[in-house]
Amino acid sequence: MISKVFTKIFLFYKEGFSQMKLGKKLWLLVFIKLFILFGVIKYFFFPDILQEHFDSDTARSQYVLQQLTQGEK
Repeated sequence: MISKVFTKIFLFYKEGFSQMKLGKKLWLLVFIKLFILFGVIKYFFFPDILQEHFDSDTARSQYVLQQLTQGEK
């Protein structure tokens, strides 16, 4: 019963995507924009602060643990 429902849903989307013309280009544009947003811009705006300020994994983990466990001031 459940597998028939999933099969029908899958076939519905498969048929819909296979008949798209403009939609395929728009989805490609969406994926390119997401890649640029999360893959490229991340490196410019979000530097690895822990890597810059601490030399070892132990020091990094102690700092993170301290920041997570200290109460609000």
